Amino acid sequence: MSTYQNEIQAIAALKEQAGNGWSAINPESAARMRIQNRFKTGLDIAKYTAAIMRKDMAEYDADSSVYTQSLGCWHGFIGQQKLIAIKKHLKTTNKRYLYLSGWMVAALRSEFGPLPDQSMHEKNSVAALIEELYTFLRQADTRELDLLFTALDKARNAGDKAEEAKILDQIENFETHVVPIIADIDAGFGNEEATYLMAKQMIEAGACAIQIENQVSDEKQCGHQDGKVTVPHADFLAKINAVRYAFLELGVDDGVIVARTDSLGAGLTKQIAVTNEPGDLGDQYNSFLDGEYINDASEIENGDVVIKSNGKLLKPARLASGLFQFRKDTGVERVVLDCITSLQNGADLLWIETEMPHVGQIKGMVDEIRKVVPDAKLVYNNSPSFNWTLNFRQQVFDDWVAAGKDVSAYDRDRLMSADYDGTDLCNEADARIQSFQKDASREAGIFHHLITLPTYHTAALSTDNLAKGYFGEEGMLAYVEGVQRKEIRQGIACVRHQNMAGSDIGDTHKEYFSGEAALKASGEDNTMNQFDNV
Repeated sequence: MSTYQNEIQAIAALKEQAGNGWSAINPESAARMRIQNRFKTGLDIAKYTAAIMRKDMAEYDADSSVYTQSLGCWHGFIGQQKLIAIKKHLKTTNKRYLYLSGWMVAALRSEFGPLPDQSMHEKNSVAALIEELYTFLRQADTRELDLLFTALDKARNAGDKAEEAKILDQIENFETHVVPIIADIDAGFGNEEATYLMAKQMIEAGACAIQIENQVSDEKQCGHQDGKVTVPHADFLAKINAVRYAFLELGVDDGVIVARTDSLGAGLTKQIAVTNEPGDLGDQYNSFLDGEYINDASEIENGDVVIKSNGKLLKPARLASGLFQFRKDTGVERVVLDCITSLQNGADLLWIETEMPHVGQIKGMVDEIRKVVPDAKLVYNNSPSFNWTLNFRQQVFDDWVAAGKDVSAYDRDRLMSADYDGTDLCNEADARIQSFQKDASREAGIFHHLITLPTYHTAALSTDNLAKGYFGEEGMLAYVEGVQRKEIRQGIACVRHQNMAGSDIGDTHKEYFSGEAALKASGEDNTMNQFDNV
């Protein structure tokens, strides 16, 4: 017997036990409401989605072509529409996640207004956005199932048994819009206790995967800006432990921790690591410090710090800010050490923040990591902070030069120019951009590809286009031609915005509760009916 029929029978049995007081309750209506409310709590979601991620990670280990993807979303509605679009166009949400960007929380969701990506926004705003995203995804389930139930009633009323069976099968095999969220906890928002408390809040809201970075919490900078300061490994591992304890306390035993290293672009540290013996983790961290070796105390100035490193006395370079500087060109070595250390101490996935999207660069680091941890996997930021067009055109240019091809028709510094659009070089660059995710997942161990801020940029672009036309010569045609007509012809569900906001769901419930006396919004005078047959 189907799940749907089981639910109907279970509620019918409850109704019989309750007696006449439940005479108005329709078991099928109640069963529909239960099915539409599959996830009762955020922890239900976190447990469900953690299992999905673990399955996907195992499948990637067996076949690197089955990588996963996500887009960053800064509002529940944006996340909802993304999943509705995925189901509409690709027929399944398999291997598609949501990403929650700390950058977008800071820029768009803080009560202070737009803020830089420096962990200055409210600590609870991340958990609040997770809860909001899942509220909208659950509403998408309710809405789609409500449409199926309406169609089922219509088929039954028409006596169409074949259509009824078809719709019942769709109900039985309904795929939820609820997918994993990889959520950004920045550098942990304080000490390890603060990280634990915030992680708990995020998990309770539904997060199955938490991404944490090795920057100093109170000096945190955007991954693509200057001035980044890292912490010694022991400090970072304490926060990884804090997140794991939060998962375990809440019963999300297979929760996922993504350990991000910013060491490639971070040339500074706030602390000299504690070290107990030569070659330990603290000593390895300190070995990257810039400075000068000294022979005796006469070379020590007032306020200098001196440590023993490599059997000699090192006076680390200390800036006016009090921060210490790493030697130049040690970024890759520090990244590899960070990643190996994180994986050996509780992290599940890695995030290496790079300055450009280059498969060879990423592969070089991952190959070194995999010498120690063979199944190391990355989450990679396909960042809008990269100028993808210029980067890939220059990569092709450089490859052609190395191969001895004639590049005299191109100016490397001007390759962003539209003058080059459609040329062989630029067509090759676009082909590489198109295959970047496939290539990087096959060659460089990238399990998950995300774009951190795409919907920030799409909102800005679409609003600019509408404003330009509507307040200009096009007037109302700018909206009709540029938005509504496209919505209708592309089958965008939001063209019936009352339905998307839950009006029809409300009518259904009113009918359950009040029967024929229900005052419904979807009568013949509802202007949304103009879109019923488009």
